[in-house]
Amino acid sequence: MNVYYSNRQLEHRPQQIMLLGKLTPPVENPDRLEALARRLTKAGLKEVAPADHGRDSIEAVHSSDYVDFLASSYARWAANPKAGPEVLPNTHPYRGKGSVRRPSSGPPCSVVNAQAGWYIGDLNCAIGAGTWSAVYESAQAALSAAHAVIDGAASAFALCRPPGHHAFAERASGFCFLNNAAIAADLIGKRVGQVAILDFDTHHGDGTQAIFYDRKDVLFASVHTDPTTYYPYFSGYADEHGEGEGYGANVNVPLAPGSGDQTFLDACRNLVEAVRAHKSEVLVVSAGWDAHRDDPLSLLDVSTDAFARVGELLADLQLPTLIVQEGGYSLEASENAAAAFVGGFCSRHKRT
Repeated sequence: MNVYYSNRQLEHRPQQIMLLGKLTPPVENPDRLEALARRLTKAGLKEVAPADHGRDSIEAVHSSDYVDFLASSYARWAANPKAGPEVLPNTHPYRGKGSVRRPSSGPPCSVVNAQAGWYIGDLNCAIGAGTWSAVYESAQAALSAAHAVIDGAASAFALCRPPGHHAFAERASGFCFLNNAAIAADLIGKRVGQVAILDFDTHHGDGTQAIFYDRKDVLFASVHTDPTTYYPYFSGYADEHGEGEGYGANVNVPLAPGSGDQTFLDACRNLVEAVRAHKSEVLVVSAGWDAHRDDPLSLLDVSTDAFARVGELLADLQLPTLIVQEGGYSLEASENAAAAFVGGFCSRHKRT
């Protein structure tokens, strides 16, 4: 299996996030990419630099004005000597009833500040000098791996950093700017057929769900910590089934805090059955390692061995598979979980 990533993905170096009313150093940092790259290549995956597939596939999922904002906001922000070190919003619009206008484009910092409030959903997505380069390369890693699967590869691993599953069509949130799994799945779906995205990150992939909520060609199936008291709070409940043509193509299995291996694995088995029922032809995996009991953000009690078993479960589908990196914030736990998952997957995937 090839693993796709670029060292340009290290250029996003956020300095601050808001956590419980305090600005703190981010747990999503460049060390994650370097640690996972070392461990995955040690596990036998071959490093491949992503090709540049441009913006067309990105803009099939994300609005072009949002992508323009990501590409241009820091330079415009930094032109104001009074601005802070990173682009962060200090206001957000109410998007209910009444007239709400999208901020105009343009160079003044005041315009960028308004755009930040429109396009950035929380204080976990600071934009710095190297953010766009890293975000763009992360999407290209997903696209390169997707093209490999389209061209006949049995499996591929997109080592995406920053991650993507909290990114909406025109909003960044939860460390995520471009939704790598959604971009890849949309492209694969147009070229191959029915696609399933199976997400086992400990946080619900709210951005991915929203992007495909009214589509039946892409199944979104997620196991995650119950969002009642856990990020992202506002979606990820079991009664969210999709809408319109997409009704029935959205499956959420929220887990109570403290849930362990057996509960986690049973939930993954339910998602695998949903993939079979959808008659998906390609599997995209949003792989987060932050359900691990040793992750600083985890409320679950999932062991390293459970990730090996998840790899086996997904391999048994015997589908062309694209693995897209999402969360995981303990370097040691993430390395161990990723290696265990890949080992379990490769041991059972007959095409690999």
